[in-house]
Amino acid sequence: MASDKKRPSRRSVIVTAVVAAVLAGGGVTAWQLAGSGEESRPLSTDEASRLALSRLNLYQASPVRVTLKAQEGDGMVVEVQGVVDYRSKHAAGSYTVTGKDGAVDQGLVVWDAGGLGLAKQAAGATGPAWEQAEHVPRSGWTSRSYGTDPLDAGLNMLIQLGADRPDNPLLLVQSGPRWLGRDRIDGRDYDRIAGPRSRDAADKETGTSPITYWIDADGGLRRVTMRMAGLGTPATLELGGRDAGAKLPEAPWATAG
Repeated sequence: MASDKKRPSRRSVIVTAVVAAVLAGGGVTAWQLAGSGEESRPLSTDEASRLALSRLNLYQASPVRVTLKAQEGDGMVVEVQGVVDYRSKHAAGSYTVTGKDGAVDQGLVVWDAGGLGLAKQAAGATGPAWEQAEHVPRSGWTSRSYGTDPLDAGLNMLIQLGADRPDNPLLLVQSGPRWLGRDRIDGRDYDRIAGPRSRDAADKETGTSPITYWIDADGGLRRVTMRMAGLGTPATLELGGRDAGAKLPEAPWATAG
């Protein structure tokens, strides 16, 4: 993929923290959280176990329908509706960008662990985005590595969320996630949990983790939000049901159209 030429912003430290916070294994021990508010508390053993299982459950459920909503600092709103296959680390969807002036731009987006590609939708095209992506010629794609804007950070985190093994619940407890409350989404109860964060990526504004997870009683991950420095509205990642029929393409810009 072409290298990203964007100048790093002060959000880049937070982006790095957000992505690293979902990595499995011993690396999670480098993370800790300074809780905020009187209602927050350390996780119970059961809550830590369910959080530890959430990445494996997502992996096993894939391909999974996902929605990303992010707002840029200039008031531009980006929404992606797509599907992620955590077994192959491939994802495809459609995007809608709404400018501050109400102007709308739409197209296709395909992403993987290395970066993303954007393409315009063919006039009158129908069917799922992953199917449309297969018919876009290589010359129709613009590809890049991940940058530091909310769209790139959200897509990067989405592709990292699933894992083929559970996290270690004991290490998760040591990393300092905290229970924040309980919410009901679509008729189901979810524990709202503040995730770990890097000591080097402290949120100067609130002293809390920039990421929050919604986990159900079975360890199912339903929602993730991520705060980014300088933006008042967190990016929201919604995890939907399984899309068994989805066939996620490899980077379509790498094959002849």
